[in-house]
Amino acid sequence: MSTVARTGPRAVPASEESVLVLIDHQPFHFAHVNSHEPTLIVNNVIGLAETAKSFGVPTILTTLVEERGGCLVQGVQDVFPEQKPIDRTFINAWRDDRVVEAVKETGRRKLIIAGLWTEICVAMSAIQAAGEGFEVYVVTDASGGVSKDAHEGAVRRMAQSGVVAITWSALMDELECDGAREEESVPVVAQDQAEYGGVAFGGETQLLACRAGTDITDTAEGPRAETRAILCASGPSGYQPYRDHSGLRGG
Repeated sequence: MSTVARTGPRAVPASEESVLVLIDHQPFHFAHVNSHEPTLIVNNVIGLAETAKSFGVPTILTTLVEERGGCLVQGVQDVFPEQKPIDRTFINAWRDDRVVEAVKETGRRKLIIAGLWTEICVAMSAIQAAGEGFEVYVVTDASGGVSKDAHEGAVRRMAQSGVVAITWSALMDELECDGAREEESVPVVAQDQAEYGGVAFGGETQLLACRAGTDITDTAEGPRAETRAILCASGPSGYQPYRDHSGLRGG
């Protein structure tokens, strides 16, 4: 059973304690996703990858028989251009010693997982890791199943094993924790919301753009100014229409 805390500050994943594993975001798997619009999952997983990178969360990429399933989607690979995904034959990523060792080498116990398909590769890995004492979080909107029932059933099954379901935008805010932290990450987070989130972007930008007690209009230069520029480019409401970063559609 996962040891993840249910309440209190320990229940919230912290960037310095977390490690991310992205499982099988490959063309073959996307072709059979019916729980979500596939391009939405691609946008979300790219946003998740960018968020992890901006907060220094180690990220492990893995694919299932790349020769048959295809390469990792380009948008995710582009976030980590120097990293070669661990190509497995085991359906359960947690049965591949290379994946497990890569996680353990980070020394972190809060394990964040997203992948395809939710009911198979994701659930198997999450449940086994939880049984080994990791605090496991599954990013449900950066994961997908062959049907809505399959996805939702897998999320319920994982929850019974102590795995926590979370969305990528909620995870981003929990990793951020304090809108005044790490000033250099502010534009990156704001851009992630603009590119991959959209709806809550205006509010997020206002929060991320200023330190505690600082008016957003007080700063003419630096990361907060860059954040304001992103906001202005998004329109009066801060909302950007849905954009397809997936590469799954032609044209």
